[in-house]
Amino acid sequence: MSASENKKLLLHVCCAGCGAFVSLLLANDFDVTLYYYNSNIYPEDEYQRRIDEVKKIADNFKLSLIIGDYDHDAWLKKVKGRENDLEKGERCLICYRDRLENTACAAQSNNFNFFTSTLTVSPHKLASEIINIGNELAKEYGVKFLAQDFKKQDGFKKAVALSHKLGLYRQKYCGCEFSRG
Repeated sequence: MSASENKKLLLHVCCAGCGAFVSLLLANDFDVTLYYYNSNIYPEDEYQRRIDEVKKIADNFKLSLIIGDYDHDAWLKKVKGRENDLEKGERCLICYRDRLENTACAAQSNNFNFFTSTLTVSPHKLASEIINIGNELAKEYGVKFLAQDFKKQDGFKKAVALSHKLGLYRQKYCGCEFSRG
């Protein structure tokens, strides 16, 4: 087994701006494949706009991209009753788990050694909770979770600068209709 086969990482990408920064950060140490699963995003044209931007970074950086199923109705059922939660509340924790679990399952099914998520780049997300969920799912799915808070060492600032340099779309809200403010 070659070193790159031993370090295959499935990177859950929430958006192109965060995905570009984190994939470049990890590219020297891992064979990175992007994974786009974000059933929380609403409306569907916003979902499509974000996925088109992720396709651009996959093409530009010559990375493989796996696109998960989009099922916003199923996501709404998971967060039912949490519609009025504030950002970083229980609804967000459910959403983190949904996206990370889908990523862990895809990593297991596609023989990846590691999985992680760009979600920790954002200062609006609870990196410690994301890491805890990722570590739990790693045990459940038998795939290592790369527990890293990508916002450290000015990660968010660097992600924003890179997305501007690359001309990537930067959304104004996390994704779901409840985060639109």
